[in-house]
Amino acid sequence: MSQADIETLRLGYEAFNRGDWDVATRLAHPEFELQTAERAVNPGTYRGTEAARRFFEDLFEPFEEVVIAPEEFYERGDQIVVFLVARFRPTGSSAFVENRIGHLWTMREGKFVRLAIFPRREDALEAAGVSE
Repeated sequence: MSQADIETLRLGYEAFNRGDWDVATRLAHPEFELQTAERAVNPGTYRGTEAARRFFEDLFEPFEEVVIAPEEFYERGDQIVVFLVARFRPTGSSAFVENRIGHLWTMREGKFVRLAIFPRREDALEAAGVSE
């Protein structure tokens, strides 16, 4: 694992926050896979960047603003756990909903090949076999 992989993830989060799916797609491996949290709307495994894009577009449709802010990165082998804050502002509202969650990324050839989303940060660490 390298600092370059973390920078790739940072670029991916920045592109996601801008709604720039072209950049996010270029940073993803052709075999990209998304594993959602069980409590997500339409939970499951989505294969390919287009399927993942549709999942996120559907998930975030009721929100006027969504910001994903990575806070901490933990590395182990080809995996990186990211602690992040997800902020959502529902359409027509000035209030934000904030969730602190964990992402577990698997990297291959300098690209992200898999993302698993965990509602509890410690579950992402456990899945990667990493301790804080």
